[in-house]
Amino acid sequence: MNDFLTLANMRESVRRYQDKEVEKEKVEKIIESCRLAPSACNSQPWKFIVVDDPELKDKVAKTSYGPILRFNRFASQAPVIVALVIEKPTWLAKIGGGVKDKDFPVMDNGIVASYFCLQAAELGLGTCMLGWFDEKKVKELLNIPKSKRVSLLITLGYPAKERRKKIRKSVDEICVYNRYTGG
Repeated sequence: MNDFLTLANMRESVRRYQDKEVEKEKVEKIIESCRLAPSACNSQPWKFIVVDDPELKDKVAKTSYGPILRFNRFASQAPVIVALVIEKPTWLAKIGGGVKDKDFPVMDNGIVASYFCLQAAELGLGTCMLGWFDEKKVKELLNIPKSKRVSLLITLGYPAKERRKKIRKSVDEICVYNRYTGG
């Protein structure tokens, strides 16, 4: 098993995919990893819709770009797109979120999305989380009730090129001890 820092360094947002099917066993392992992710009051307020039917997947991909804003066109290359749906939290998480003015289901979806992407990277797969998409159209295509929210679309497939060098802020720019300092 890789150490976590190595795995975190491996993970990147992939925007070019090979024309190669993702094995169902790998998708199932990713979902099993997500099942184990932490959530507020163990609510697990998520549902994954794995879209691997090529025709439907292309329709979902097209919700993430248009004729003018084309920056997510790569989504059509991915053999799989996963819609991450926010589900209702447990009553305890809902009450706690209300008292503390925190949106625990949204935070929990961020956590589980990270589990998804990290497990995919460990299996040699690439991912990219998309927040820019036509949510109404995705709901129609995937039969998601109007009352639900789709937090993210995640592309999944085998990367078409070598990993890039990560560009990140220094530790000193993102971490202080004991008291907030900076701008």
